Amino acid sequence: MAQFTSREIRLKKRPVGMPSEDDFELVEAKIPEPGKGEVLIRNIYMSVDPYMRGRMNEGKSYFPAFELYKPLEGGCVGQVVISRNDNFQRGDYALGMKGWREYYISDGSGLTKIDPAVAPVHTYLGPLGMTGLTAYVGFLDIGMPREGDIVFVSAASGAVGSIVSQIAKIKGCRVVGSAGSDEKISWLLKTAGIDAAVNYKKVGDLTAELAGLCPEGIDIYFENVGGKHLEAALDNMRSLGRIVLCGMISMYNATQREPGPSNLFLAVTRSLTLRGFLVLDHMDKLARFSSDMGRWIREGRIKWKETVVEGIESAPKAFIGLFEGENFGKMLVKVGPDPGR
Repeated sequence: MAQFTSREIRLKKRPVGMPSEDDFELVEAKIPEPGKGEVLIRNIYMSVDPYMRGRMNEGKSYFPAFELYKPLEGGCVGQVVISRNDNFQRGDYALGMKGWREYYISDGSGLTKIDPAVAPVHTYLGPLGMTGLTAYVGFLDIGMPREGDIVFVSAASGAVGSIVSQIAKIKGCRVVGSAGSDEKISWLLKTAGIDAAVNYKKVGDLTAELAGLCPEGIDIYFENVGGKHLEAALDNMRSLGRIVLCGMISMYNATQREPGPSNLFLAVTRSLTLRGFLVLDHMDKLARFSSDMGRWIREGRIKWKETVVEGIESAPKAFIGLFEGENFGKMLVKVGPDPGR
């Protein structure tokens, strides 16, 4: 039987603080032909996401820790090369969680067949995938928006934040976002169509800046950053406001626990709700999400940006770039040729 050679990225050592490329290794592995009931997938795109940083640490979390000297995992879109599974044919496109490698064998579990005629296949790692579902569930089900609400979104040009911002506009909210470059600010205002945006790297007092942009206060804060962003939002929240805790990327590489917001007592005096969520607990919303998001995309109401890095060997650098603000929208690694583009 023939064998395939697959390059894959493995975790060589657990990062301390900010990851470095030395924490990873590129390895060639032999992949056998699939057995009965199995398929061989050639990856085309893979996703790198901030949550993966937590999986690189030892210890208990909502996702198992990555094992050393084994390929990492994450969202990926690939094409069936060989199929011995009745549910898949050669040439089918599939969404899976075996990223960070060029080829892999699957028994079909965890694979979702996708249609490239509906949208480009990489879109299923962004607005039509877990990224979009995170934004959708977080804002609509946790944030519980009402028409006319004032919404602040941190990292508003990021993969999740950009979708949240546009869903908020669709629902009739006034939207203010933060981002870290003038280019990102311009895209948020001109393309995503939000009402106001702040380059947090250029302002000395984010609390005061938000007060000027939201003089009536904030009803919903969608949290992606943490730290000073959370403190500034708390200072400007209206009574009965909701804070959706999606992520806190500013803290993911901390080597010791950061102190909490100094103004957290405002959650008491203003009767605020702070609620975290994990998208995996909301998979029952997938059908509703797919219907709504698909319609909004067809209607031209959702726009998105992608940063695409070429080659499996570039995946560690792309991942590290997430924490340095190098991504504009979704960060993807193009692992192999895309027949559809």
